[in-house]
Amino acid sequence: MMRNGGQLLVECLLGLGATKSFGVPGESYLAALDALYDTKGRLDYVLCRQEGGAAFMAAAWGKLTGSPGIAWVTRGPGATNAAIGVHTAMQDSAPMLLFVGQVGTDMKGREAFQELDYRAVFGTMAKWAVEIDRVERIPEIVSRAWTLAVTGRPGPVVIALPEDMLTTLTDAAPLSGPAEIFEPAPPAEAMSRLRDMLREAARPVILYAGCNWRPGAMGAVQRFAEASDIPVVSVFRYQDQFDNFSPTFCGEAGVGMAPQVKALLRDADLVIALNARFGENSTDGYTLLDVPQPRQKIVHVHGSDLEIGKVYRPALGIHAGPNAFAEALGALEPVTGSWGEWRERARAAYEAGFDLPDLASPVDMGKVTAHLREVLPDDVILTNGAGNFTVWPNKFFRYGPKARLLAPQSGAMGYGVPAAIAAKIAHPRRTVVCFAGDGDFQMTLQELATARQAGAAPIILVLNNGIYGTIRAHQERNYPARVSGTDMISPDFAMLARSYGLYGERVEATADFPAAFERALASTTGAVLDLAISPEVLTPRQTLSEMRAAALSAGKGAH
Repeated sequence: MMRNGGQLLVECLLGLGATKSFGVPGESYLAALDALYDTKGRLDYVLCRQEGGAAFMAAAWGKLTGSPGIAWVTRGPGATNAAIGVHTAMQDSAPMLLFVGQVGTDMKGREAFQELDYRAVFGTMAKWAVEIDRVERIPEIVSRAWTLAVTGRPGPVVIALPEDMLTTLTDAAPLSGPAEIFEPAPPAEAMSRLRDMLREAARPVILYAGCNWRPGAMGAVQRFAEASDIPVVSVFRYQDQFDNFSPTFCGEAGVGMAPQVKALLRDADLVIALNARFGENSTDGYTLLDVPQPRQKIVHVHGSDLEIGKVYRPALGIHAGPNAFAEALGALEPVTGSWGEWRERARAAYEAGFDLPDLASPVDMGKVTAHLREVLPDDVILTNGAGNFTVWPNKFFRYGPKARLLAPQSGAMGYGVPAAIAAKIAHPRRTVVCFAGDGDFQMTLQELATARQAGAAPIILVLNNGIYGTIRAHQERNYPARVSGTDMISPDFAMLARSYGLYGERVEATADFPAAFERALASTTGAVLDLAISPEVLTPRQTLSEMRAAALSAGKGAH
């Protein structure tokens, strides 16, 4: 059977198991768009409003489902707009495929209209950047890209598609199914050595990360941690992968790291780093563990051998996938020691961190988050972008075994709304709540139209304080009383939501939030609640004025 390249590509994706894709149309990949006309209900094309939004949705899809999120964008500006999602997927270790239109092969190298060298542009941003110049190689390259996206350290792959290649006919057969690839498993000798190291330890801690966990696998880690009474810490924005109600869970190693978490990592004599890549945020700027030889013994377990020893020299490196290692850990005899009181203090500090004073704001987010902890279902999906407001879903929500958090390790503003849309498309019956700042929301609010057209109905909470809060906090700490470029004038978000066909409401007082949230839950088209937040409460425990006063008293800001 003869097919053009676009048809062959789409049939390969169907064979690999793809069901959804996200994109903005472009003339450079019309043949693929045409092929998607015939796959509605099997491989759907979700029409987005900007390529950054499409790429964010694909990155979030990969993080949530473990299957590559797929995005389609046109050449040049479409690709550069989508770069933010590629960077986010890489830092999140989330599987993703970005298909980019390209100029015809007869025009390459001339700086033709919207031409880019995608290998050069994405070479350091993605796991692999490749261009398919010959139509018969589509099955080979797409199979490799899919496999590369989901194995080792998962991540994004960028595939450029020359326009004339997509229209060329071929009799090449499409892929018939994904390859079954088993994770590398830890050797028995490594598990025996780990058990010996635990027996020799006085203060062990488990530090875990990654989004490529199979259902139930983390349960084995939890059972071992509880039986051995070992404290468990999440890296930045992966606390949803472990049951936060477990007495062994002691918090998140990330931005605004709690003192008890810093103490656990700093004072530990053994750190079992499971599926972690040792980023800046999880190590407090690489200060909690010395580079390259930490004082603590490191057992580094990772599915990619490239991650082991990349930053820190491990006392024991175990090349194993997280699920295979979890299975082996679950079969290991528990190891108990004298660290029980140490774990108890850390857990008590974690639980005490939920206690907050009243916040001097029209809407008190401490009380709002407490209410949400009570009323949201066990399988809720929370999302956020970047800003000081993320402290609420990241530090003041407890994630049970069914709840999920989609939040970017890259610190990308604008991620939360597209992620919520992707989550609602993946799980239309689950409650999806996005936390967004007023600046963060305006990065991707046009995707409300995508949500409406796709029938996705997330609830978006806009924490509206009229400033770019994170940057204002840095300003006040370093250049107090010299405000520059952080005040914002924004539209009426509730009215804007209604114009897109969602429910929209302005919430002016804490007492009004529960009823407003009930109305948002009842909306069949999704909702935006615009929350009146005082700019003074940039953080839960220090006001903007207190930041400024502390900086001035320290002699900062003098000119």
